[in-house]
Amino acid sequence: MLRTRFCVANWKMNFNCTDTKSFLESWNNKELNNKEVKTIFCPSFTELNTGVEILQYSDSEIGAQNVFYESNGAYTGEVSCSMLKNIGCQWVIIGHSERRSIFSETNEMVRNKLDQLISERMNPIVCIGETKTQRENGKTQEILSQQLSIAFENQEDINLKNTIIAYEPVWAIGTGITATVEMVSDAHKSIRNIFNNNGFNGSNISILYGGSVTDGNATELSELTDVDGFLVGGASLDVDKFYAIYNQL
Repeated sequence: MLRTRFCVANWKMNFNCTDTKSFLESWNNKELNNKEVKTIFCPSFTELNTGVEILQYSDSEIGAQNVFYESNGAYTGEVSCSMLKNIGCQWVIIGHSERRSIFSETNEMVRNKLDQLISERMNPIVCIGETKTQRENGKTQEILSQQLSIAFENQEDINLKNTIIAYEPVWAIGTGITATVEMVSDAHKSIRNIFNNNGFNGSNISILYGGSVTDGNATELSELTDVDGFLVGGASLDVDKFYAIYNQL
C-alpha cells in the first residue's frame, strides 16, 4: 500500500499574524511539485484564521496544535473541535511531549482528545516518544506501546489513512540532537508492530519522525522505509529551510 507522505510544520508559540501572512505568502510562491507529499501548517490558535485564508486555494492544509475533549462548556482557555472545524482547520496535533511534560497531559487525556477528534471527523496527528531516561533504561518499546495502546483503545473503526503518528523522542526535540537512522528505523517498525498487535493494520498508517529535523538530515531519514515524512519544529520557522525539507521527501 502506498501511504501518504507528510511534511508538517509545528510553529509552537511563534509567529504573530503578520509573520504568518509573510511566511505563507512566500510559501504560496514555491513550486510544490511532489503531489505525493501533503504539507500541513500548525500555527497558534490566533493565527489559524490567517492561515486558512491564505492557503484556501493551496494544496497545503492547516492544523491546530491542541484541542479540548469536550464539545462546549465552562472550560476557560480551551478550544473545541467544532470551533476549529468552523474556521476550516482540518488537522490537530495531540499528545505532544511539551503538552505532556509542561501541562501534565496523560495518556488518558490524549485518548479522550482522539475520541473527540474522531467523533467530529477531524484528522489527528498523535505524538508519541520516550524520554532520555526511558531509552537509557531500555523502556522505549514499553513506553511507545503504552502510549499507543491507551490512545487507540476502542478505536477499531478509525480510518488510519486520515491519522498520523509522529514519533518524537523527547530527548531530541529542540536539542539539536537527532536520533540515529537505526534508532528511528527500529522505533517506526516497532510502532507498526504495536498497531498490528492491537488489531490494526500497521502498514496503513503514516508515521512521521520529529526531533531536530533539518534540511541537513532530512534526506537520510526520509530514505527509511517506515518513515513517511516529518513533524518539523524549529526548521519550519524558516520558509526556505522548510521547503528544502519538503523537497527531500
